[in-house]
Order: sequence, then structure tokens, then C-alpha cells
Amino acid sequence: MRRREFITLLGGAAATWPVAAHAQQTGTPVIGFLSSRSPGEAAKVVAAFQDGLSESGNNVGRNATIEFRWAEGQYDRLPPLAADLVRRPVAIIAAVGGSVSAFAAKAATTALPIVFAIGDMEPVKGGLVASLNRPGGNITGVFSLNSSLGPKRLELLHEVVPKAAIIGMLVNPNYRDAEIQVRDAQAAAVALGLQLHVLRAGTEREIEAAFASAELKQASGLLIANDAYFMSQREQLAAQAARHLVPAIYSGREWVEAGGLMSYAPSIADMYHQLASTSAASSMGPKSLTYPSSNQPSSSWSST
Repeated sequence: MRRREFITLLGGAAATWPVAAHAQQTGTPVIGFLSSRSPGEAAKVVAAFQDGLSESGNNVGRNATIEFRWAEGQYDRLPPLAADLVRRPVAIIAAVGGSVSAFAAKAATTALPIVFAIGDMEPVKGGLVASLNRPGGNITGVFSLNSSLGPKRLELLHEVVPKAAIIGMLVNPNYRDAEIQVRDAQAAAVALGLQLHVLRAGTEREIEAAFASAELKQASGLLIANDAYFMSQREQLAAQAARHLVPAIYSGREWVEAGGLMSYAPSIADMYHQLASTSAASSMGPKSLTYPSSNQPSSSWSST
């Protein structure tokens, strides 16, 4: 079997991977799970991933095992964690929590199959895969265009605070595509006649300082960039927004569930479910990418 011929790729499409084939050869397959997030706050998406596995006949604890590796928002930990999974060895690596995990897994192995779930970049333009029709190599996965929705989020925030002249944007300088999100938001701000004040924070202390800076700059709203670390800090972000009385829009409904005002994004849990949901035995040939309507973005609002 050629490694590049086992899965369907991307755009919200369910990835098909050779877990069943490995089970026939080696017994209970071990799935490597590489995430930039933290285990506690990622429980919901892990459950969605396991549900997808169960639907494909791979039940964790019965005929499949998952080896978890968590970077807990510290992106520099991902390369050694990926290398550890390769040494384990596992049957396949699921790289989640943004493109940082996918690139770390890709750098760690050219032999093991890798599937990813990302929403922070377009995988061809970002250099993760060769093409949408034929990703090539040993890597494929599921993606949404979550990061590219920043301009739309800014537009929605402008509708909530139409008299605002200054909007803050919180980005993590440690995230590889942060400046791309800033560039897109800057262009949207100009079109809306807004001044965008960029705030950079990669630690809890820096987040607190960023909100204080937004208040000093008299920002009337806050756009939170798409970033896995911010996801792990969503309760702090929601609390800071409430404390400083600044309406904020986020890149996932998880922030709204944590007390944030509103979000506009595809379902992250659905991405994880799709990543694991299709059985390997059903498709072993090359597949092109699809963009199912089930992965369209939707708005979420706080009830408080």
C-alpha cells in the first residue's frame, strides 16, 4: 500500500485512514494524538473524536488505543512530542489544535500516516500538502477556513458597536500565522472605516496587559484571533472582556460557552468527529477534497 493513497482530504471532508488495516496486521492499533491544546479544556473535542472512531468500528479500550500528547499551549513542545509518538511507535498520528501540530508531525516522520484537523490556514498555500486533489506524501486531513473569517467577525462586531472608531485585535505572537490574520483584519478595518489596534499576547500576564492596553486606547470592541492557545485560555479571555466591559467576538462557540459574548465559526467538534468518522476499509484509493455544507460557519451568542 502506498502511504499517499489511503485517505480522503480536507475542507471539512472526513479523512479515511488505515486503522482497520493496521489492526489486522498488528492487533489493537495505537493512535497517536498530538495536540497543541490541554487535556481538560479539550475534553469535548476528544469525545467527538472518539465518537467518530466508534462509528468506524474502532472503539477505544476495546479494539483501539489512543496515546495522547499535549503541548498545553506551548508550541515549542510539539516537535519533541511528535518525535516521541514516532518512537512509540503508533499506527497513525492525528495532529490537532492548529497547523503547528500538523507541521510538527510532518517534520517528525515521512513514513507514518498523519491526519490533521486545522482551521488556521489553507493547507496548500501554507505548504502543508501539495494539492487538494492529491496531497501527496503521508499526510492528509480535515480543514475549515476559520482563520479567514476574521474580516467577517470584524464586520459583525462593527454591527454590534456601530459607533466604534477603534477596535482592538488580540493575537498570539507565538502562532505561526498570526500576522496573516492581522493583515486580513487590517484590510477589513480600512474598508469599514475603523482603526485597528493590534494587541499581542502569548501568556496569561500578557493577556491581562493587552486588555488594559485596549482600555487605554479606548477600543470599543475586541476581535480575538483564531489560536489554539487562546482556546485554552477562553475562560480568562471571557472574564477579562467582562471586567473591562468590552464586547468581544471569538473564533468558536466554546468561548461563548465560557461566558464570551459572541462567536462566528464552524463547529470545531464536528471537525474532530469528521477526522475520525470514516472507516479505512471503505476507501483505499486517492481522493480529492470536498467542502461539505455541514462545516459552514454559524453565529453563537451569550444568553447573559
